[in-house]
Amino acid sequence: MASIAEPIARLIAELNRLPGIGPKSAQRLTYHLLNIPDEEVKSLAEAILSLREKVELCSVCFNIADRNPCPICQDKERDHSTICVVEKASDIIPLERTGKYKGLYHVLHGTVSPAQGTGPQELKVKELLYRLQDDSITEVILATNLTIEGEATAMYLRQMIHPSGVHTSRLARGLPFGSDLDYADDMTLGQALEGRQEF
Repeated sequence: MASIAEPIARLIAELNRLPGIGPKSAQRLTYHLLNIPDEEVKSLAEAILSLREKVELCSVCFNIADRNPCPICQDKERDHSTICVVEKASDIIPLERTGKYKGLYHVLHGTVSPAQGTGPQELKVKELLYRLQDDSITEVILATNLTIEGEATAMYLRQMIHPSGVHTSRLARGLPFGSDLDYADDMTLGQALEGRQEF
C-alpha cells in the first residue's frame, strides 16, 4: 500500500483528535479540503486563528465571547434577576434558540466528577455564589445535563445556593436522562424551560 503524503497524514491525524470526528471522517474532510478553492481554505484557516485570538471568557458569566462583558450580560432588555447555570458555553445556544428564556447565564465549565478528578473547586462555583450576593437575583435555574455528573453537580449547587435564600429550580424532566442539551430539539428544550420545577 502506497504511503500517504506527510501533510495529508498530519491533517488527518489532527482532525481525528476533534470530538465526533473518527478516522474516516477525518480522511474525508482532508481530501475535501484538498479539492476546494484556495480562498475557501484560507478563509477556514483564518476563522480558526481568529477563534483563538479574538474570543475570551466573559468576566461575569464565563461564556465565550468576542467582548467582555459578553453581549448577553450587557443586554439591558434581558431579565437580570434570573441566572441559568449550564455546564459548558455551547449549552447556551440551544437554550437561546428556544426563544423562551430571557435571563442571564452562568457557565460552570464542567461538572463535579470524582471519577475524572473534577471537584467543585475546578468549576466556576465560587464565581456563581459571588454573583448571588447581588440582591436583585431572585432565581437560579440549574440546567446541567441529565447525566450522573450533571445531577451530582445540580445537587451540590442546590446545597451551596440554599443558604442565600435565592429560589432554585431545575429544568423539567422533558429531557431524557443521559442526554446533552446540544442534542435536544427546540420544542422539548422550550417545554423543559417553561416547566422547570422547584429543586
